[in-house]
Amino acid sequence: MRKITKLIVVFILVSSSAVCFAQVGKDNGPPVPSTVEGTPPPGLPIDGGLTFLIAAGAYYGIKKSIRK
Repeated sequence: MRKITKLIVVFILVSSSAVCFAQVGKDNGPPVPSTVEGTPPPGLPIDGGLTFLIAAGAYYGIKKSIRK
């Protein structure tokens, strides 16, 4: 039980630090699309949801490996 508690605490710290470091210090607003006709508009940024998805997958994998 103590091992799982440590794992949960580490998971929370890693996921919260990843979100904190992903924040931009200075808000410049969204990027300006180019005015050239042939270029596509800029893509969407990878949001914090991907970080939580990866962290949840890691947690699930570690949990499964502990049970074996």
